Amino acid sequence: MKSDVCEIDDANEARVLMVRESMPDDDEIKGLCDLFKILSEPTRLRIIEALTVDSLCVCELASLLEMTQSAVSHQLRILRSAGIVDYERDGKMARYHLTDRGVADIIENCRSKCP
Repeated sequence: MKSDVCEIDDANEARVLMVRESMPDDDEIKGLCDLFKILSEPTRLRIIEALTVDSLCVCELASLLEMTQSAVSHQLRILRSAGIVDYERDGKMARYHLTDRGVADIIENCRSKCP
């Protein structure tokens, strides 16, 4: 039977060192984990997907997602504190938009890996 581990303990230390030096530090890894934790909530993903199409106010997002404005606002606060979304005042409305396409691109790349 084929084994999924090395049959000998002979790591190429030069290769290990080269990879170690190119890896992100612990703070960067923690930041990435925090980002993926934020993205792991379905409502937040739906909000991001909606905002890739157009900027929307809380009442429009609530209608789109069939949720209360309070529930949508809660998720928007989390996304805003992470720097993923922001808003601009439009009269009495606050229109939310993505701060950049980076997170949307991550989601799009991940979607291609989903079954």
